[in-house]
Amino acid sequence: MMKTLQRKLSQYDVPQKLIEAGLYPYYRKIESDQDTEVFIDGHKVLMFGSNSYLGLTNHPKVKEAAKKAIDKYGTGCAGSRFLNGTLDIHIELEERLARLVGKDQAVCFSTGFQVNLGVVSSVSDRNDYVFLDDLDHASIIEGSRLSFSKVMKYSHNNMESLENKIKNCEPDRIKMIVVDGIFSMEGDIVNLPEIVRIAEKYNASIMVDDAHALGVIGAKGSGTASHFGLTDKVDLIMGTFSKSLASLGGFIAGDREVVNYLKHNARSLMFSASMTPASTASALAALDIMESEPERIQHLWDLTHHALKGFKELGFDTGKSETPIIPLFIRDDVKALEMTKILLAEGVFVNPVISPGVPKEDSLIRFSLMATHTFEQVNEAMEKIAAVAKKVGVNLSSSVLL
Repeated sequence: MMKTLQRKLSQYDVPQKLIEAGLYPYYRKIESDQDTEVFIDGHKVLMFGSNSYLGLTNHPKVKEAAKKAIDKYGTGCAGSRFLNGTLDIHIELEERLARLVGKDQAVCFSTGFQVNLGVVSSVSDRNDYVFLDDLDHASIIEGSRLSFSKVMKYSHNNMESLENKIKNCEPDRIKMIVVDGIFSMEGDIVNLPEIVRIAEKYNASIMVDDAHALGVIGAKGSGTASHFGLTDKVDLIMGTFSKSLASLGGFIAGDREVVNYLKHNARSLMFSASMTPASTASALAALDIMESEPERIQHLWDLTHHALKGFKELGFDTGKSETPIIPLFIRDDVKALEMTKILLAEGVFVNPVISPGVPKEDSLIRFSLMATHTFEQVNEAMEKIAAVAKKVGVNLSSSVLL
């Protein structure tokens, strides 16, 4: 006899339906490192679905740092940072990160998701307020669900919507605005100057999630607050290591009093095993490269401007993106899935973003760049994407493809 849990969960058959239709686009098995070209089923494929914005995941110095850390510290810390899992390189990394983003202190978590989960859920209490952009990352949403505070969402990057929400709140309560610096699917940058204006007007605090901004914008890749010259106006800066820093983990940086509180109250830090030695050393090595090779970031931006211009000329709607994350709005779930399947067969790896993650009318192909891509690789991918879009009947504005 099937148990109630099994009966309920067995009714979920969305993946099976996509598999039967030959359109399932997830858990694709990669047989090589995360480079501009990867191997899938023995075939070489151009990778335009990675978050490795600086292309450092297979850098010799990063790999060597990881190997040396394993030789010295072993493969794991066998405990939480709170108890027996703090290494000297954890402290070194935290000090480096605090200096990079211009804050007093930083503390590292095992993943970026855990940062947002622990911070957002613990910094405010009952009768306080948390304000979220409609398109904030899922980890921020989950953190807010664990918070006892009143959670209010405002329309994406819409400052009038935010102000309408915040102006009626009790003036003596904590008001925390939590936003992505660069939005992970749309590729646009948060309107931080206006958020700062609103925060100062209503005595609110600001937390910026720089998961997709670290290594991409700001002085030496230091993120969104630096990009706008507003570091002293932002209370908390969060970042991950799994993207530009070629590792795994995350951090939060802010005033020493705030970081002290989080080190003793953020449950996803206190009750999770700490970052592995290899992950920590990899992030440190990636920081070294990021800070010493500004030409790497410059090339990423040269590629970005080239790709944005090229896609627009081909007739694609790229929304409001102005970063290496380029959404190609298909506005049809099935066509987005068909494109993803055909492109993989033709040697281009991209990610589909479909409902219920976004409304059906906003379904898209996410095209993301790495600093190690070449212009030739980008041109090849654009040419193939345009041809496949035409093949599946995507309505592009360019007469060339209609």
